[in-house]
Amino acid sequence: QVQLVESGGGLVQAGGSLKLSCVASGSFYSMNTMGWHRQAPGKQRELVGSLANGGITNYLDSVKGRFTLTRDSAKNMVYLQMDSLRPEDTAVYYCNAVARVGSTWYNAWGQGTQVTVSS
Repeated sequence: QVQLVESGGGLVQAGGSLKLSCVASGSFYSMNTMGWHRQAPGKQRELVGSLANGGITNYLDSVKGRFTLTRDSAKNMVYLQMDSLRPEDTAVYYCNAVARVGSTWYNAWGQGTQVTVSS
């Protein structure tokens, strides 16, 4: 129904930057919130940031001022610009979207992309 494909992960040194991209496809009527979560080894998945249709953005406290979410609604894409990366940002990053499918809201997840920050 809704497929999410991420790209842009990789290995970067501390202080560096990466930009993640996610594109949504499938049979959905509209897209509400799009955003990113991450999961580090041995830790629970956590919300990095989300961007609602109305432009309201939420960020994890530890990434505020370093990460920026943007969205291209016409292309059903969401981006995560990550600057001043730290080793503790190392994780698998998952794109997440809430889409209207028929009469219900569907919570979709991408397959994840690895981000590794070396010290």
